[in-house]
Amino acid sequence: MSISSDQLNTIEKYDEEKRLNYLLQQVISNKEIWILADKHGCVMLNTEDEDCVPVWPNEEFAQRWATDEWQECKAEAISLSKWYSRWSTGLVDDELALVAFPNQDNQGLVLFPEEFEEALLKETKKQNRK
Repeated sequence: MSISSDQLNTIEKYDEEKRLNYLLQQVISNKEIWILADKHGCVMLNTEDEDCVPVWPNEEFAQRWATDEWQECKAEAISLSKWYSRWSTGLVDDELALVAFPNQDNQGLVLFPEEFEEALLKETKKQNRK
């Protein structure tokens, strides 16, 4: 399913809450989460308090973000099962948070892995009810 650039622009202008909801819906329906990575590993962002891993709902959004200092990075999909089995606990162990679907201005909600997992599980229940 590819998204037109108009749709990409529209979705990217959503506020942080709405982008988080979009991210959760996409992750659950597609069963994958997207990160950006280069040869050194995944891209990290730093807020004042946290080191964070940015995550995106699909390849197009992640790849759009890979400009300037990140242009060597490639979008990489992580299956939802791998996220639950390895990433959630890995992020907790490394004391990392995540940024849900940052836009071009680096704005995105910062969540702890437990909060993100809880939100994913809620979204799973919601979609299963449909």
